[in-house]
Amino acid sequence: MAMKSNSPRIYLLPNLMTAGNLFCGFLAILMIFEGMQNPDSGVMPYYKAIALILGACVFDLLDGRVARLRGQESMFGREFDSLADIVSFGIAPALLVMDIVLNDFSHRLGWLTAFGYLLCGGMRLARFNCMAAEPDESGSKDFTGFPIPAAAGLIASLTLLMLWLNEGEKEVGPWKYGLLILMWLLSFLMLSEFHYPSFKKINWRTRRTLPWVFVIIFVAVSAVIFWHVVPAMIFTSYLIYGGIRPWISRKWRREIEEDGGEPEVAILKNAEDDENETAA
Repeated sequence: MAMKSNSPRIYLLPNLMTAGNLFCGFLAILMIFEGMQNPDSGVMPYYKAIALILGACVFDLLDGRVARLRGQESMFGREFDSLADIVSFGIAPALLVMDIVLNDFSHRLGWLTAFGYLLCGGMRLARFNCMAAEPDESGSKDFTGFPIPAAAGLIASLTLLMLWLNEGEKEVGPWKYGLLILMWLLSFLMLSEFHYPSFKKINWRTRRTLPWVFVIIFVAVSAVIFWHVVPAMIFTSYLIYGGIRPWISRKWRREIEEDGGEPEVAILKNAEDDENETAA
């Protein structure tokens, strides 16, 4: 009698995206260590590390989209994604900020802040996996707590902006106090009960009005041209949006977070009505 295999389902394309996420996090850590060991190298290793962390955010965005689009969501993919996230969005940002900013404070405060962020990020991922294993009966797609990829993207993009404002010097000046507070704020938000939109209802079939298409293209082009400013604005806007979201009307929330176009069923019904009128 053949024994049933306990091997999990492993889909190639989504896990390739997750592997890209992990690879970017690994390289980012190497770049940070290079900056630590070679002070004469300036800020270039840190620019590379920041770019790799932001690249990991892109891979993390793609892996879930690809899995849902192809119907290839799996428990293995969820666990692999969390393991990659703790490297790319937990360890890498903690080391980046600890080396650039927190060394100016006492070593104990620096270590405590960096580890506190890493600990909260790990607990946030563990809670997410537990909640995914027991889906919400309401069918909500929201994130409970600030997502760790967004937290890492915010830290990396703001560090990039501070380095640019300080004309490429590793010492970011008085900005370091704001980044220290931000680390503790993000640690709290990751474990909080605040709800942030996942935008999972937006996919390749999503329809948008012409002004929305213009805004999306404009933001994407601006992020490439003004790479030292726009990413920080995007991640900061997401952080603020989660805070003011309960006071935004449901109509605007649906327009922002979901498919803003006319539902397909409604389109088909209207088409049938048009045909009936024509036949009449």
